Amino acid sequence: MENNNNEVVLLDLWASMFGMRVRIALAEKGVKYDYIEQDIWNKSDLLLQTNPVHKKVPVLIHKGKPICESLIAVQYIDEVWNDRSPLLPSDPYERSQARFWADYVDKKIYDLAKKVWARKGEEQEAGKKEFIEALQLLEAELGEKPFFGGDKFGFVDISLVTFYSWFYAVETIGNFSIESECPKFISWAKRCLQKESVSSTLPNSKRVYEFLLDAKKRLGIE
Repeated sequence: MENNNNEVVLLDLWASMFGMRVRIALAEKGVKYDYIEQDIWNKSDLLLQTNPVHKKVPVLIHKGKPICESLIAVQYIDEVWNDRSPLLPSDPYERSQARFWADYVDKKIYDLAKKVWARKGEEQEAGKKEFIEALQLLEAELGEKPFFGGDKFGFVDISLVTFYSWFYAVETIGNFSIESECPKFISWAKRCLQKESVSSTLPNSKRVYEFLLDAKKRLGIE
């Protein structure tokens, strides 16, 4: 672990699956940082100044310079602290594939999960079907490998495993079981949780469920 004298700061929200990615990457690299919890319902001046485009967490601040968007921040961490356990493959083709699947996760999983927790009736049922199909596609890509990049926990795993902390909430609200549809996916998530960087980052799933119920109220979704 290195002492960085406020060199690295993370603006984040405990329940953010996007912020969790950055926290796992920092833990994997053994980088110490100052964590500043954000209230997404009442955004701080610091958050608005450092991420004026999206106005969202997480924001990684390194030596006073902000890096926004979680996957970009994870890649930044991998490049800056490149002398410790690499998160992306060294081979350019394999690296492109890792970026492709992480991008797929970014484009699909949050929005499909939201179709389950924020909708009702037929829309919710359609959301559940699409959500499971996306996870099954990821299961097929995982195949028989322990992790998406092979034997080693890496970039795609980091991009995806943080959503696992939201699964209980999505299942409870949607009244369905992800494990019965995607057993290999859940086995993979539990494998990731054996890593200290993951288990110490992912919050209690029942606490996430309470957070989501509160968010639904605030957003007027009943």
